[in-house]
Amino acid sequence: MTAQEFDFVIVGAGSAGCVLADQLSASGKHRVLVLEAGGSDRQFWIKIPVGYAVNYAKPALNWGYHTDTDRALNGRTSYWPRGKVIGGSSSINAMAYVRGQAHDFDDWAAAGASGWGWDAVRDTYDGMETLSDAPGQGGPVWVQNLSDQMNPFSHNFLTAAQQAGFANVNDMNAPGAEGVSFYRSNVRCGMRWSSADAFLRPALRRRNVTLISRAHVTRLEFSGSRVDGLTYSRGGKTFRVVARKEVILSAGAINSPQLLQLSGIGPAALLQSRGIAVRHDLPQVGQGLQDHLAVSYQFRASQKTLNNILGHPLGRLAAGVRYVLTRRGPLAVPVNQVGGFVRSEPGRDAPDIQLFCNPASYEVTPAGEVVIDRDPGFLLSAQQCRPTSRGSVQIASDDYRDAPQIQANSLSTNEDCDAAVRASHIIRDLSRTPALQAVTAASKLAAFDSMDDDALLSEFRNRAGTVYHPTCTCRMGHSAADSVLNARLQVHGVAGLRVADASAFPNITSGNTNAPTMMLAMRAAAMILQDAG
Repeated sequence: MTAQEFDFVIVGAGSAGCVLADQLSASGKHRVLVLEAGGSDRQFWIKIPVGYAVNYAKPALNWGYHTDTDRALNGRTSYWPRGKVIGGSSSINAMAYVRGQAHDFDDWAAAGASGWGWDAVRDTYDGMETLSDAPGQGGPVWVQNLSDQMNPFSHNFLTAAQQAGFANVNDMNAPGAEGVSFYRSNVRCGMRWSSADAFLRPALRRRNVTLISRAHVTRLEFSGSRVDGLTYSRGGKTFRVVARKEVILSAGAINSPQLLQLSGIGPAALLQSRGIAVRHDLPQVGQGLQDHLAVSYQFRASQKTLNNILGHPLGRLAAGVRYVLTRRGPLAVPVNQVGGFVRSEPGRDAPDIQLFCNPASYEVTPAGEVVIDRDPGFLLSAQQCRPTSRGSVQIASDDYRDAPQIQANSLSTNEDCDAAVRASHIIRDLSRTPALQAVTAASKLAAFDSMDDDALLSEFRNRAGTVYHPTCTCRMGHSAADSVLNARLQVHGVAGLRVADASAFPNITSGNTNAPTMMLAMRAAAMILQDAG
């Protein structure tokens, strides 16, 4: 088998991999290969912001993972879509752009990720962003203020937040911002602005960058104790690639630990039980999984909401015509409209709950199809910012085509159970404000208003679901005893190999994870280039 040679080989053209492709190739000195298991992102429903609801369950665009049964969620399994397409999850997500809170990153540094504190990462954020309402910045990540296009009903959420004791802020990403605002989104000119749009397309204009899609990496290859390349499958054929400098895994919090384990890097007992020769016993590979778990309650409204438009054929047609002519209107705005970071009780050191308030209500079919209600309605949702429960990702077999086993291990600590109740109280407090009472016809769950704490926790177990933010399965830390990577994202004890994606987070950030994943990749690229000399 003849092997192609590159300086850097990146596994995954997702939120992080696209950034790396751009940054590592910019000087023209290095040949860069990007391998992506999915296909093109140039698809209608990917580019239209409201298309999130369509792509959510589309097998052609995502891996469609499911967790193992989760005891704390009454034995339910959870659907975990992950992007399998150019742009990765940034091509199918809800486009909310949330940096996270300052203490998230100071906690990274305290966990062993030296140099990743807030002061350092804030500079990276500032350099990579262009804010639509802050002229002068010129980074590739477009962050749009869409408040002028939000559904009029969403203003009720802002008023309700104030009545519940939460401040209205202009931008939840502003330093020290605490309260509720319109979400900022990765949308530009009415279209999704994914990591592929921001980084990969400019990179592909360079002769030193190669992208191979529909390429499923099967294992890493070694020269002694050093990773010097990999093999991948495409169209029924197997190919070998040599990395003269490094292989960088950017396959995400599920696939990066899976590939490490398939390649013999991971917990020895697990690898041996799956018939895989142990290359390097690294017990923390796949461990430490964290995700955000949110509970949502829906209400029938007495005023018009998005349902009156998107829940009816003629409304959808009118919105479609407006979008085609102007790139504005309901189809140009992502599902998340209002939310922010709030404290569930006064004594908290920092905001501990993230809110999502959407001017629509809907049902999800067993097949994963999102069906908007015809009558007006709205949704209130809350998640714990920094859960303490941790789960795992483990290969199910030695076959790369078999989905790994995902143990979410939700609500496994008393703190997380208490937070679930506090999050439910905040939703109820919002629903009881004069602003929302004036526009509410009824709760979809009639008993919600009278539940005690035990009932709220029970209902949380019945209805809570992932917010699709898996992280930490190849986390940075002090040593191989507590982590997979050092602070420069190098795999402990394995030369020529790094992991740069959300799996590298030492702990989950307070909010949506796409922005910190791109930030991490920007900093990773700078480190890789420094070490390459």
